[in-house]
Amino acid sequence: MAGQFAIVTGASTGIGFELARLCAAEGYDLLVAADEPEIETAAQALRNEANRSAIVAVQADLATVEGVDKLCETAQDRKVDLLMANAGRGLGHAFLDQDWDRIRRVIDTNATGTTCLIHRVGQDMRRRNEGRILITGSIAGFTPGSFQAVYNATKSYLNSFSFALREELRDTRVTVTCLMPGATETDFFARADMLDTKVGSEDKDDAAMVAPVGFDATMKGEGDVVTGLKNKIQSAVANVTPAELLARQHRKKAEPGTAKS
Repeated sequence: MAGQFAIVTGASTGIGFELARLCAAEGYDLLVAADEPEIETAAQALRNEANRSAIVAVQADLATVEGVDKLCETAQDRKVDLLMANAGRGLGHAFLDQDWDRIRRVIDTNATGTTCLIHRVGQDMRRRNEGRILITGSIAGFTPGSFQAVYNATKSYLNSFSFALREELRDTRVTVTCLMPGATETDFFARADMLDTKVGSEDKDDAAMVAPVGFDATMKGEGDVVTGLKNKIQSAVANVTPAELLARQHRKKAEPGTAKS
């Protein structure tokens, strides 16, 4: 992939960093983005590992149009061969107890900003009739997320959006892949104030194992991939279980105070 250009969002830690690492190893010129200064440290680590200088970092808040503008301007009109739209944010606790500004930030990061970025990059890919897009959805999108109501709803949106966009691009050489992981060992649960929940305290998947599954599926042009046998079973069961029951079951994992003792 030498000379090809990839953008990875949410790349400072977790799945995003591991996706960026895979891109760098494959020889992509790389633009990595996150809304925190740690993205510079992540970029330097990637440069050191890959022994390559063509890795640029941008600190941009992708919950805003200004942040998406900054990311696109940093790309300097380069042809994007691969977009990994991975930036995401979670939020625990009961919906009516959450701060509205934090609720809005989850929606703007996961849904609005991601959609805006894909719209801009995707238009150029369609014009050129080539490109790959990875959207990080989640198996959370299959379940009404009691005590994670807004987060699960945004992931349901992303899952649905990815399949719709893929169909619209079916007769082109632009592919859309949806990576749907389960709970993964990242900073997600600490940032979402969910360390006192069952899902926040139990064993999780390794981001370094999740990312290659999504990367490989993207390279093959597959439509979607759920990582891990347990998550595959969970998503299959969710498709045939009444939503009311799913919401009740989710409460047992995500309600504050349910952490393993």
